[in-house]
Amino acid sequence: QVQLVESGGGLVQAGGSLRLSCAASGRTFSSYTMGWFRQTPGKEREFVAHIGWTGSSTLYSDSVKGRFTISRDNAKNTVYLQMKSLKLEDTAVYYCAAARNWYVRPPSVTDIGSWGQGTQVTVSS
Repeated sequence: QVQLVESGGGLVQAGGSLRLSCAASGRTFSSYTMGWFRQTPGKEREFVAHIGWTGSSTLYSDSVKGRFTISRDNAKNTVYLQMKSLKLEDTAVYYCAAARNWYVRPPSVTDIGSWGQGTQVTVSS
């Protein structure tokens, strides 16, 4: 298991940008594919973005494609989510996720082996 700690959440106006970071513990970070999910009260946790072991492969949900960018730095054991052109509907708790496999379709919550504690992102009008 890998331990994950998110940071970078906060309050931002619609149209603004925010970058989330997720720091992973351990020396096996590069053996995990990484992802971001988000959740709002009363709704299921939903997939946002996924990145392969080296960072060369990425996958996004349709709702964030073209606005969000996932990246990773294996030397720093960190995965990032750069969010631009934020919308009110992007408001959620964002969770960092680690998995052993790469998925060509959006991974489900059952595909995830480790979760971070979550960081709140609030987009205001």
